[in-house]
This record gives sequence, C-alpha cells and structure tokens, in this order.
Amino acid sequence: MKMSLIKPAIIASVLAVTSSSVMAEEARTLDQLLEFVKQGQATEAKENRAREARFRSDKRRQARLLEEAKDMREREERRSARLEKTFEKNELIVADKGRQLKERLGTLTELFGHLTSTAGDLRSSFANSLISAQYPGRDQFLDQLIAKMAGAEQLPSIEEIERLWFEIQREMTESGKVVSFTTEVAKLGGEKETRTVVRVGTFNVISDEGRYLQYIAENDTLAELARQPSGAYLGWASDLAEATDGKVPFGADPTGPTGGSFLAALINSPTISERWHQGGNVGYAITAVGVLAFVLAIWRLIVLAGMSTKVNAQLQSGKANDDNPLGRVLMVHEQNPTMDTETLELKLSEAVMKEVPKIELGLNLLKIIAAVAPLMGLLGTVTGMIITFQAITIFGAGDPKAMAGGISGALVTTVLGLLVAIPTVLLHTFTNGQAKKIIHVLDEQSTGIIAEHTEAQLGK
Repeated sequence: MKMSLIKPAIIASVLAVTSSSVMAEEARTLDQLLEFVKQGQATEAKENRAREARFRSDKRRQARLLEEAKDMREREERRSARLEKTFEKNELIVADKGRQLKERLGTLTELFGHLTSTAGDLRSSFANSLISAQYPGRDQFLDQLIAKMAGAEQLPSIEEIERLWFEIQREMTESGKVVSFTTEVAKLGGEKETRTVVRVGTFNVISDEGRYLQYIAENDTLAELARQPSGAYLGWASDLAEATDGKVPFGADPTGPTGGSFLAALINSPTISERWHQGGNVGYAITAVGVLAFVLAIWRLIVLAGMSTKVNAQLQSGKANDDNPLGRVLMVHEQNPTMDTETLELKLSEAVMKEVPKIELGLNLLKIIAAVAPLMGLLGTVTGMIITFQAITIFGAGDPKAMAGGISGALVTTVLGLLVAIPTVLLHTFTNGQAKKIIHVLDEQSTGIIAEHTEAQLGK
C-alpha cells in the first residue's frame, strides 16, 4: 500500500517538471494519471524536435555569416594593398613637389622665414599693446598671415608684406604719441560705458575722469583698475585728461603696457590708514595711548601757560592774590609778618610743596607713556612675528612675498610705538621745563622773602 502511494507521487512530480499544462490538472484515478504521463512525454518530444530545428537553422545562419565575414576580410585586404600602393606613389609625388617648391622659392625661403618670425613677434607684442585698444583687429590679420605662410600652400602677396611693414611702423609711431579716443570702458560694477580716454604711448591709459585703466587683451576692452595709485598720481592723471596742449606732469609707468610692475607696486602699497589697521589691537591701543599723551600734554601746556602768566603778573603786583601759586606762597608771609625766621622758612617750604603737585600734574604720566609706548610696539611686533612663523610652519615658505608682508605688518606696531614715544618725550620735556620755571620762581621768591624777613629781624 505504501509503495502504491509513493509511485503516484513520483510520477506527479515528473509531470510537474515536464509539462505545465498537465500540472494544471489533477488525476482522479490511476488510468487518468497514466494518460497524463503519456501526454507529457509526447509534448516534451515535440518541444525537443522544435529546439533541434532551431539549432540547425542557427548553425546554417552562422556558417553563412562566417563566409560573408571571410569574403569581406579578403576584399578589405585587397583594398588595403591598393591604398598602400597609392600612398607610396603620393609620398613620392609630395616629395617631388616639395623639392620643386624649394627649388623655385630659392632665396625667398629665408625671406618667408623672417616674415613668419617677425609676424609672430609682432603678434605677441600686439596682444598686450595699449595701441590695440585704439586699433583693434590687428592681430587677426597677423594670425591669417602666419597661418598662410605656415601652410606652405600659398605665398604672401606684396600687399600683405606691405601691410606687415605698415603695422610695424604704426606701432613704433603710436608709441610716442599722447592721443585721446573714444571707446568702451568697463566700470568696477561690470557695466560698460562709452568714454573718452587718453593713451600715453604704450605706457598707460586713463579715462576722462582721471582714472587709470588697464587693457584686457582677451576681449580687447579697457577696464578701470580696482585700486588706484595714491598720492599725486590721480591729480596728475586728472590734469592730463583735462589738458588740450602744453606740458603736464604725469606718472607714466615705463615697465609695462598693462599696468606694469612699478604701477602695480604703487597700487599695492598700503596707505597710511591701511598700515595703521595692520597693527591690530596692539596698534589701536598704542594709538589710544598716544592720543591720551597728546591731549594731556596740550592741556598741561595751556594750564602752565596761564599759570605762568598769572605768576608774572603777581611779580609785578604788590599784593598777594590767591589765584596763582606765587600769590598763595606770598600770602603765608603776609599772614605771619612777625613769625621767626625758622618757622617762616618751614611755612614757605610747606606752601611751595603744596603747589608743586598741582604744577607737575600729569608729567609723570607723560613720562610713563613715553617709556611704555615702545614696549607696546615691541609686544605687537613679537606677537605678529609669532603669527607669521606659525603660518610659515603650516603653509611653508614658498611665497617670500607673503612672508615679507607678514613681517612688515608685524613691524607696524614698533613704528607706532616710536611715533608715540618720540613726540611724547619732546612734549614731556617742554612741559616739564614750563613747570620747572614756575617752581623755580616759587623757590626764588620764597628764598627772597626769608632773606628779607631775616634782615628785618636782625635790624630790630
């Protein structure tokens, strides 16, 4: 019984693999199952015969394609052989024609070589010449001439050779002229305006507003320099733009037509304000201390000048006034006319000592500022050098300009410190001299009062 159950299960699994249509049905009896097996075998045989037919058809087609590929290869090999023979013949013809061309050119070959070299040099000169801004399109003619002579298929005409000579002469002539012409100028914002510009030979070109321009060879345009030179150069440029004749001073740059290294150095040189900002926080602190010293010195000079005037007036007066130091010292004697000499001397010395701090007010602070300002400058320099060497450690010392710029910025604080210390020392010296004069008058008058009082006491 078990074997009879296993055999139908095996047969059913075979039917499930060989025929999907038979799998869709379910056998109810053993006869139906046997019929299903028979149908599956028939279907599988039919499919196998169909596959064999396709395989034979594909084999015949592949054989046909192989024969066609062989025929094509033979044709291409024959064609390649014909082309090789033609190429060899053409090489002989080209060599013969080249030999004929060289014989016919004769000494003209050297001439055309010089023309090609001259046109190439002139093309590179025109690329950056300010004269090209006034006469655009000259480089196109040179490009065509160079391409024509390099191709060795056409010879330059007499008109083209004369045109080359004319361009050389025009470049030389225009380089010595100061002319004005109208062209488009690109502003800093990118917009273009038609303006009248003045060209100074091949050195510089300025706008009618007195602004320096640069020539951009890529698109044959003039553009304002983003940063203009400082000092008198802009004033000279404005005078030249407004001049109609005569001689006008102008800062021409002889080192290049597109700005030049000298003009670039002037432009890149920082102004006084920019150098001051390079000092950073230490520079700002030194400046604040310097302003304090200057204000304090001026204030003390004004006070001492007024005090000196009042003291001089007191010297001419016979009565002591309490609005000046000398008057307050003299009042001590007027208030104590019968006092003994020793006590009066102590009283006068006390009065003078009370006036000295008022007279010397702020002088010690000026002295301290004069001593501290260079130290603050040195502090800023040291910190700046530390930052510079840290940057060198990270990025290397491949750019000497960057390293020199960092060191230059670090030394700004030292300059600021000296600029504060030197005037402060002078102001302190002058102010201290004024104060010493007043104190000397007080000491002189108090000593005179003691002498007179002593004589009066001895006379009694």
